[in-house]
Amino acid sequence: MLHSFLNYVVWDPNQAVFSGFDRLRWYSLLFALGFIISQQFMVYFFRKEGQNEALVDKLTIYMVLATIIGARLGHVLFYEPEKYLSNPIDILKVWEGGLASHGAAIAILFALWLYAKRTPGQSYLWVVDRIVIVTAMTGALIRFGNLMNSEIGGKDTGTDMGFVFARDAEEILETLKVPFESIEAYKPEDRAGELQGNGIVPLNFEIKINKGNFSKEDLGAILQRDIKYALTQFKSSKEYLAEPLESPLNFEIAEQPDGYLVTVKTFGKTKYPTQIYESLSYFVIFLILLALWAKYKSRLPEGLLLGLFLISVFGMRFVWEFLKEVQVDFEQSMQFNMGQLLSIPLVIIGFILIGRALKNGFKPAGN
Repeated sequence: MLHSFLNYVVWDPNQAVFSGFDRLRWYSLLFALGFIISQQFMVYFFRKEGQNEALVDKLTIYMVLATIIGARLGHVLFYEPEKYLSNPIDILKVWEGGLASHGAAIAILFALWLYAKRTPGQSYLWVVDRIVIVTAMTGALIRFGNLMNSEIGGKDTGTDMGFVFARDAEEILETLKVPFESIEAYKPEDRAGELQGNGIVPLNFEIKINKGNFSKEDLGAILQRDIKYALTQFKSSKEYLAEPLESPLNFEIAEQPDGYLVTVKTFGKTKYPTQIYESLSYFVIFLILLALWAKYKSRLPEGLLLGLFLISVFGMRFVWEFLKEVQVDFEQSMQFNMGQLLSIPLVIIGFILIGRALKNGFKPAGN
């Protein structure tokens, strides 16, 4: 039982990189870092293959615009068209979330076609073959950013292994009308005996509250009502927490010299950390594509790396979608969700590109 208790993780990172400075978020940092690192890789690729390095700045502009615009429009058109087309101004509110990697992929392919058309000496497939190397790396960073945001998570594991995403519940508790100092979720080591092997696992919230004018009894009455509501009535609470609605709230209040320490004892649901699965998959794909380029460089038949990228990235995306929660309600009744349906044609195109590339064969050394 103790061994099983050690196998789940309570995940509640602060989305801000620095405490007290909410404007710099992990997701934004990793998203930007992906482009910065990608630009340096592209400079290296261009230099090694005798291309003009100054063109990388131009290429970067095409990539950044295509990624942001394509990812946003992809989400709007593929997942929530009615919501956004009825109020188009909301499409511009990228900070509220809603980006689709399939939309970004399509937009990037189109933007690179425009770039190649305006850039003599570089064919479309030559450029795309180099871009997909760094795109895989950027995808790995972005998925890690999703993990730091506690978003795009997996389904219930049904076992006592997995991640308990507690950040949403913490943010709900922060809206309580009590003078709290801090809220922290953690795995209580003294509750290992409460595990039942069904994925409903012990989860505690520790809330530090200023004394103010509250007596211990008054605070208890307020918390019994408000915390119970916060942990059971919100959509995210029902998704990530498992406290039975009919049970009384189980909490303790310890009086301290400068306030109260409230320990709320509840239960969470273990989820598949699909953000980690995807991030690691994309990073391995990045390493494989980079190794192929490093060995063959300009000898590579055009379209080979793009084909490998489409098959591996969207093939893995198809697989991991089986473990992920649906993104929008209409996917509930679908055998394959929208992410999987959009991945299928990209994988097919990947096979066609590889067949074409292998038919042309590797270029002779020295060309």
